[in-house]
Amino acid sequence: MTATIEKVVLPPIPAKRYFTIGEVSELCGVKPHVLRYWEQEFTQLRPVKRRGNRRYYQHHEVLLIRRIRELLYEQGFTINGARNRLDSHGGGAQGGPADLVEEGEGAAIPAAATAAVDVEQLRKELLHVIDLLGH
Repeated sequence: MTATIEKVVLPPIPAKRYFTIGEVSELCGVKPHVLRYWEQEFTQLRPVKRRGNRRYYQHHEVLLIRRIRELLYEQGFTINGARNRLDSHGGGAQGGPADLVEEGEGAAIPAAATAAVDVEQLRKELLHVIDLLGH
């Protein structure tokens, strides 16, 4: 049985340097305990910890969390599949074996298959930044 989850429209990310776990939870549509769990599963996710072990996420980490959320909740990747997907996009030539990743049911799909989604999300974020800069 496969559940289909509709794509959720997330709020724009404010122009701030640091975000609390509560803010990130609202910006990314993910509960705080899920964010703490993802920190253990995705090594790229390293919020700054300050007084009392409070987490402060930077803008690039909020974008990463949104990407992880998209891979897991919208595209049906497993944690391992999402981790591999993120690792394979860290570098390397396109089209090689590292660019085939597992999807929820275990089928391999080409990494380029979702590139249009990535570009569109990037475009939206850049347009938002331009608006924030008052251009």
